[in-house]
This record gives sequence, C-alpha cells and structure tokens, in this order.
Amino acid sequence: MANPYLPLWEYIPDGEPRVFGDRVYIYGSHDRAGSDSFCDWKLKVWSAPLDNLNDWTCHGDIFHTKDDRDHKSATSEWTERELFAPDVVEKDGKYYLYAYIIGAVGCVAVSDRPEGPFELISRYKYDFPKGSVGECGWFIDPGVLVDDDGRVYIFCGYERSFAAELNPDNMYEVIDGTYIEDIIPPGQEPDDFFEACSPRKVGDTYYLIYSPRKGNRLAYATSKSPLGPYTRRGYIVDNGVDYPAGNDHGSICQINGQWYIFYHRMTNGTIMSRRACAEKISFEPDGTIKPVEMTSLGFENSLSPYKITPAEIACVLKGGCFVTELDTFTRKIVGITDGCIIGYKYFDFGDDYSSKTMEFEASTNGCGCDCDVTIKIDNWDESGDEIGTFHVGLSGGIVKTIVKKVTGVHSVYFIVKDVYGSGWTANMFKGRQLFELNAFVFKK
Repeated sequence: MANPYLPLWEYIPDGEPRVFGDRVYIYGSHDRAGSDSFCDWKLKVWSAPLDNLNDWTCHGDIFHTKDDRDHKSATSEWTERELFAPDVVEKDGKYYLYAYIIGAVGCVAVSDRPEGPFELISRYKYDFPKGSVGECGWFIDPGVLVDDDGRVYIFCGYERSFAAELNPDNMYEVIDGTYIEDIIPPGQEPDDFFEACSPRKVGDTYYLIYSPRKGNRLAYATSKSPLGPYTRRGYIVDNGVDYPAGNDHGSICQINGQWYIFYHRMTNGTIMSRRACAEKISFEPDGTIKPVEMTSLGFENSLSPYKITPAEIACVLKGGCFVTELDTFTRKIVGITDGCIIGYKYFDFGDDYSSKTMEFEASTNGCGCDCDVTIKIDNWDESGDEIGTFHVGLSGGIVKTIVKKVTGVHSVYFIVKDVYGSGWTANMFKGRQLFELNAFVFKK
C-alpha cells in the first residue's frame, strides 16, 4: 500500500504501530477532514496481517470521551474533551489503552482483544511534586513500555519530558519515587524535546522516539536503561522537507524482519487533517538509524507508472500547493501556482523495450488560466532529466502528451509555469491558481 497507507479518506495521525499476534495494529488520534482543530472525541484502530500490508481492516471506534449515536462516553464523569495521541500495550494477555485527554487527567482502559473496544479502568493515580511537569495529570502523549522483566514504564511530556514506572498489577498507578523529569535533557537545539514520546526496546537498547522543538521531524535518543540517561542520536524522518510542514508523531516497528518508521503528513492547507504514512528504515551496526526521505511508497518497493496514480499521494509539494478533500470520494492537489513543484517517489518503469517514447495523461480541473508543466525524473532542478511537457488550458480536463521512454526506477516531478505574466504584467498574474491535479498515468 502506498503512502498514505490507509484508505485515503481516513485520517489517523500520531500513529503508534504495535504487532500483536499475526497482525500489526495502528493506534492514533482521529482527525477530521477540513477541521480547524486537532483530533476528535473518539479513537479508532486499523490492522493488517503481517503477510499482507495492503489489506488494512478498520475495527471501528474503540474509546470515547463524548456520546455519539452508537457509543456512550467513558469519561463523562470528569471530562468531555478531545482525545489525543494514545498508546496500547499488552500485559499478561490483556491490552491496555493509555489516553491523553486535552486539558484533563488522562486515563487507562483495558480490553481482552487488541482491536478493543476498551473499557475504562481508572484515571492515572500519581503523587508528583508540586510544580513538576506532570503535576496536572494530563500525561501528554503517553508512550508505554512493558520491559522483558515485566516492569512497566510511561513516558510523557510537552516542551519538557518526564517518565515514571507504573504498578504492573493495575497498570495505572505510578510507583512512588520513580518519577523523573527531563528524560530528554533540555537545551540542546535543534533536537530539544517538544512532545510525542514513544519508547521501544531493540535488543538491549532503549529507544525513545519524539518530536523535537524545532522542525517537523521525528528524532530519537537511546539508553541502556529504561529511565535513562538518554543520549540524542539525531532524527529519523522530516515531514516538512519539500512538503507543507507541521508537527509529527509516530514510532518504529519491525514487521517481517523489516523496520519501519510510522509518521503522518498534513492535508487541507492546515497542520490538521493528518494522514498515516510509513517508510522503511535500517539500523547501523552501532545502533543508530539512518535518516530516511519521505516517499510515496509506504509498504511498496516501487509504484507502477502504468497504473493510475492519484495526485494526493505526492510526497513533494513545493510553492504553496497542497492536498485537499472535497468529499469522501474526491481529493486533489490545489493551490497550484507559478513555480509549484509536485513530486512522487518512486516509480519502476521496467526494462528496456522497443519504443522510443511513451504517452502521458493527466486529469486536471481548469481555473481559467493557461500554464505549461514540465515533467522531469530524478530531480526537479537542473540535474533532473526533462522527459516532456504538457499544457493545461482554461477549462482543464484530460491533458495528453508524448514523453521520452523511461526505464528503471525514478522519482517523477511536475514543475509548473504560468504562460502569462511576463514583463509589466508580471504582478497582475502573480500567485493566481492555475489548475487542480486529480490523477495521472504513463502508457507504453
């Protein structure tokens, strides 16, 4: 499944991937298309079999802080605020959901099944020092680790991190004397801690994935002890590189021997309406993780240029263009102006064949303008190879052109140029939307 890897109408940010049995589950917040705020009053879960990451199943709603048509709130006695960034772990055959509720004391819920639904056990029980980061009980962005010896740790924080050990007999009570602040030491930009704690254990090393204060990255730190001290190691993925920027939150997971970083990307011209993405990662012999680029691949090794590609899986959007949703069935790239760049990584064009050219078609919506679009492979700048151009007229529609034959694996970029606005008329036409892109395909 390409990025985003869930159905394209689904918005699950802050994804915590967990392998339980023969399936991988994604637990996260639930955004709404076109919303002006983060998250929702419900949590949902999706899962896929480990041997087919193209077959994602929705298990529906698993926890609520507000009544809806089918469910009662689990928290109405003390709050009806939105649910942010959960985590789920397994302990002794039970599955525990750790909820962050904005502006309220968080809570723990339990289920006999990883797909839920989850029933409330308790709000967190704790005795933190007055003036401490965790004093309010919000337990922001909880990430939970069940260690090999059965001990349980929770990691949280916003702008400053904290961690503590939980009572494994009830899974919600913080053990006295275990609270530690600044699990990620402050004051070391650009990787200073901001939010989004997610602990993992790989071999005998503890990894803490988090969102740093500057940039749109997922960074990580490592330790030989669950409660540190942790040493910063750099970043894994940057969802603001050549793409509309915004916060990031996710974690790492091994599936069938391959490690992935799970993260999210923004839509609708906002930092909300975030969709779930994943990239393959690898570990160096010293335990560090190579930073990876954002791609359109998801769990695929490559994409086929000969299948219709929806415009919305672009991993490069430069110059102000963005993906927006009109309805459940319709998403496209809008805000396309002079100089915008739209890119996709990576297509496998296959082996050599007899023809010297290919056909290219794109579905567009016109905006009453004329523009030319250059098609390049491998890069959008002078180092990229231009394989063709197409013209989008006033009314748009299906546009066709002949392009050079391409073989092998390549990224593809569209570079947009307004055909009006030269000379004294330049300012008159500057910044106008030229067209909207729906989909495209190459044909041998």
